[in-house]
Amino acid sequence: MVESKDAELAKPLLLFDGDCDFCRRWIARWKRATGDRVEYAPFQEVGTRFPEIPKAPFAEAVHLVEPDGRISRGGEAVFRALAYAPGHRGWLWAYRHVPGFSGLSEWCYRLVARHRPVFTRVTDWVWGAHVLPPGESLTCWCFIRLLAIVYLVAIVSLWTQIQGLVGSGGILPVGAFMNALHQADSLGFQRYWFVPTLCWLSSSDWFLNALCAGGVALATGLALGFAPILCLFGLWAIYLSLATVCREFLWFQWDGLLLEMGFISIFLVSRGWWSTPRTDPEPGRGALRLSRWLLFRLLFASAAVKVASGDPAWRDLTALSYHYETQPLPPWTAWYAHHLPLWVHRMATGATLLVEGAVAFFIFAPRKIRIAGAALIAAHQILIALTGNYGFFNWLVLALCVLLLDDGVWPPVLRKRLAPIPSMAPRARPWPVWIRRPVLAGLLLLSLVPLLDAVHVPAARLGPLPQAYEAVSPFRTVNHYGLFAIMTKERPEILIEGSMDGTDWKTYEFRYKPGEPTRTPPFVAPHQPRLDWQMWFAALSDFQHQRWLLRLCYQLLRNSPPVVNLFAGNPFPGTPPRYIRAVVYRYHFTDSAARRASGAWWRREPLGLYCPVLTLEAGQLAAAPPELQR
Repeated sequence: MVESKDAELAKPLLLFDGDCDFCRRWIARWKRATGDRVEYAPFQEVGTRFPEIPKAPFAEAVHLVEPDGRISRGGEAVFRALAYAPGHRGWLWAYRHVPGFSGLSEWCYRLVARHRPVFTRVTDWVWGAHVLPPGESLTCWCFIRLLAIVYLVAIVSLWTQIQGLVGSGGILPVGAFMNALHQADSLGFQRYWFVPTLCWLSSSDWFLNALCAGGVALATGLALGFAPILCLFGLWAIYLSLATVCREFLWFQWDGLLLEMGFISIFLVSRGWWSTPRTDPEPGRGALRLSRWLLFRLLFASAAVKVASGDPAWRDLTALSYHYETQPLPPWTAWYAHHLPLWVHRMATGATLLVEGAVAFFIFAPRKIRIAGAALIAAHQILIALTGNYGFFNWLVLALCVLLLDDGVWPPVLRKRLAPIPSMAPRARPWPVWIRRPVLAGLLLLSLVPLLDAVHVPAARLGPLPQAYEAVSPFRTVNHYGLFAIMTKERPEILIEGSMDGTDWKTYEFRYKPGEPTRTPPFVAPHQPRLDWQMWFAALSDFQHQRWLLRLCYQLLRNSPPVVNLFAGNPFPGTPPRYIRAVVYRYHFTDSAARRASGAWWRREPLGLYCPVLTLEAGQLAAAPPELQR
């Protein structure tokens, strides 16, 4: 480092080789980042102003001349120049303070400088035509509309079931839950933190409907571009309120994913009453990076829990030979996928681990690699959606993949029509830095807890972060992820049956989950039938751990209309049954010959009672006489 004798500089000046195509392209990128805070000029034009720098060093490396006379070169000059750009000072800090970073940086710089033609081609391969970032305002605008659709689907899907799930005549009534909390004097005001829901205002059926109606209105408003911050915050608050009081029925990972992405998206949009591609500023870099980080966590944690589980089905790549048959809600396509050759299942299993474990790192790669990663992740999600019913999960992940793109991927005619017009005013304003940065930094730090837990890093190494994570966990804005760690290899199914005399039993057919073997397994996504899903999990456990199932039996013995409406039909339309039982069957897909002969998609064998035969005595649930417990 030397000092310049030129005293006329008002701004830092970065001098580069103007005859080098590689240098010109990257200088344009850095200029976009630093704006007017740093000036740039070819040394061929202004180098004579700095006689203290010989011509040969000019041709070997960039030089940064600062107003105080300080001159730096090479990697240090690059990091010092970028430090003038908002959010880029970390590189200079690492250069100064991280052991070995400065030496490695300068070695890499010299390597690139000596082989610029080679790295020009590398730039074309990994960045393409857009070394100069094309921006993400249009891409973010499209993502917010997709998020609005996902919110709309999720809320409408829940609205069709909510009375049967948690209404006053439902399986887990919200009123009883909230009354118990009101009477828990030991919780004090902490109850509002531990149970964050608007249902503190009311737990009536009309209020549940009002929450769902409000969510539909806000999702529609968000899609139309009205007050995006208000709509996003309202959607997050409403969905959190419903998820909190629905308890077991809204505990799925994609419910948490929607809440987490919905909260981050509040900082992706700008302040203003209307959002359009022509008025929206560029999305905040911090919120955009945190969104991509969320997608990485989802994928990488899913791969990590599979590998760490020790399940031999993942290690010998046979997991998908079981998956299509044993997944919670298989559609008819799963029957065909199940009968593919074993080598296809092994390849598909390997591809799943590869996409979740390796392709996930493409999220942080240069532009063309990142876009290729988005395409691979999206293709994987589409294949999952074609062979399974996972509610809005696949839709939400596909929407997150959009945030891996940039405005350069959209057709030029679309970009031209939606490009901002400088004369249009007022432009929407971004979030203030003093709000945005602390919140996003806090979310990033908290997200380390579930991610490192997935790879079995001891919580003690994270200091106070695990305690902070537990403190904010009721708000579900940072969540654990990791799907299908252990592959289910058999399919037990619970059927609910009722009887008037304990001899003649009639089945309550579920709308979507396997029941009658000849019924075609339907496609139902993005709708998620919450009861049907919950029955799959109940079959993998015992009834003592599924208290909600006893409440289901209780409401069926009362012929509660909202609960009965969750089923495909009511075998006791007039008088409710006297007895209810839950029986377990083992289900397998039929083979091709059996399906051709009988038309059945499933074959099943009875395994016995899941729980005791139940009846009502003095309005309370009780076990039926011993002679019926067979």
